[in-house]
Amino acid sequence: MAGIKDKVVVVTGASSGIGAASALLLAGRGAKVVLGARRTEHLESLATRITQGRGEAAYVPTDVRRREDLVALVEMASARFGRSSAMPASDRSSGSTSCAWRIGKR
Repeated sequence: MAGIKDKVVVVTGASSGIGAASALLLAGRGAKVVLGARRTEHLESLATRITQGRGEAAYVPTDVRRREDLVALVEMASARFGRSSAMPASDRSSGSTSCAWRIGKR
């Protein structure tokens, strides 16, 4: 993960499993993470854990099956951090296990 420091990464499925592990790893390497998942209490706990470890994190309750939720997630990433560098997906409910889209400027 060379070059991830200070990148803004939106992580879906972040409330548990691969999504949560990815968010922790990315934040530990210096990425600013924006967390999305349906379980708000888990998102809040993960964001607190990241920020207490001196990382930067924000979260938005997100159901990846709802376009408006995804739009809100990306808009919040842009509003909070000014941009998004990548958006890996890790959400079994969408049928996606690992996929990434470049959604912003480098």
